[in-house]
Amino acid sequence: MDPSPAATSRFGRFRSAMSESPPLLWSFVYFFCLLSGYYVLRPVRDAMGASSDVEAVFPPAMIGFFAARGIPLKELILQVLSTCSFILILIAQPIYGALVSRLPRRVFLPVLFGFFIVCLLGFHLLFDSQVAGRGLVFFLWVTVFNVFSVAVFWSFMADVFSHADAKKYYGYIGAAGTVGAFTGPLITRALAEKVGLANLMLVSATFLAACVVCIWRLRGWALLREAKVGRDNESAMGGDVLAGLKLIAKEPLLRWLAALVFLGVGIGQLLYNEQAVIAREGFATAEARTAYYAGIDIAVNVLTLIVQLFATRWLLSRFGLAPVLLIPMAALLLGFAVLTASPLPIVVGIVQVVTRSNEFSLMKPGRETIYTRVDRQWRYKAGAAIDTAFFRGGEITFSWTYKALSVLGSQVVFGAGLLIAGVMTASAWRLLREEKKIPHDPQ
Repeated sequence: MDPSPAATSRFGRFRSAMSESPPLLWSFVYFFCLLSGYYVLRPVRDAMGASSDVEAVFPPAMIGFFAARGIPLKELILQVLSTCSFILILIAQPIYGALVSRLPRRVFLPVLFGFFIVCLLGFHLLFDSQVAGRGLVFFLWVTVFNVFSVAVFWSFMADVFSHADAKKYYGYIGAAGTVGAFTGPLITRALAEKVGLANLMLVSATFLAACVVCIWRLRGWALLREAKVGRDNESAMGGDVLAGLKLIAKEPLLRWLAALVFLGVGIGQLLYNEQAVIAREGFATAEARTAYYAGIDIAVNVLTLIVQLFATRWLLSRFGLAPVLLIPMAALLLGFAVLTASPLPIVVGIVQVVTRSNEFSLMKPGRETIYTRVDRQWRYKAGAAIDTAFFRGGEITFSWTYKALSVLGSQVVFGAGLLIAGVMTASAWRLLREEKKIPHDPQ
């Protein structure tokens, strides 16, 4: 059967984009490998969060501390993990700011990924030896890895591509990442119960090594673009290590970006905590829970890829930022209205899949186009602060909020989620108003 004209046209546009923009291929490979490596690990992390084996998650001293005070740690696993994640991010953010301020990009990016690879080799040993408390350390590390690696990726893309290029190519780049995000859990689902969790760390480390190669190949195009616009982005940025947080406090656009991310994480936490209860009650082993979460990730990424291939680029190129923010808002309002009326496990799963796929396919690429039109202090510092302090702040706030509201039942939890979705929609409107004030990239 011959391919349809529409499919041929889409493939033709893709080939044309590749020929027009040589760095697009390496950006493809970079994001594919980055998300493949992360999504090999994510189901393992989620399985640790949904575990009923407290000894595998927490070190003995921590278990003893809570037991001595009569606190049932088994009932607070996700809340304690979220709290520890937030504390770690607060520590890591100034360190990240110091590195960005003092190291040139050619040094900073490979050093960051080299550190991640070394950590994965260490986790291989921890899981292979079944060290008590490995779950806590791994959960926290994956949190830091996800936040900083993805934030750095999109900041680097804003160095490589102009705003006009971003509207044309970010949909394609996002699709490559989605294929990677689909590939990672497929690998985990196939191998988790066959080779064990320890060997999955080596698989992820291999993908991250490929990312370092892509960074090296893309550096030349980043230098070329910065030369055209008269900026030197290869030198260290300098400045205060807390400059990102200060910029957010000063700039209205960044404040609304931060609010959108914070509330979006809140919505996700309500769903994630409810899903953890379902997984804990439905699966007995860490490997079985890992396979379950891998299946959820596969569903999310299939839907994400469909949207990216058929809608993201078209919406961004033709209509700009508004639809890629407001369509997910409408889906959130509808989804939480349904959940408030009928909080069944299958409905929770469907809304979770739709919500996460909208974030990856529409909202995240849309927000990242803003960073192509601003100074790199906004990209590498304010952008990273939003994706760390505000993201993890949302996690800890709404993880404990879920615990408090869950006493009153799932309908109350999702009713609160509906209210949050309304506030989030208002934040998106304000962000769109501020975005129109940014001067367009001259390139």
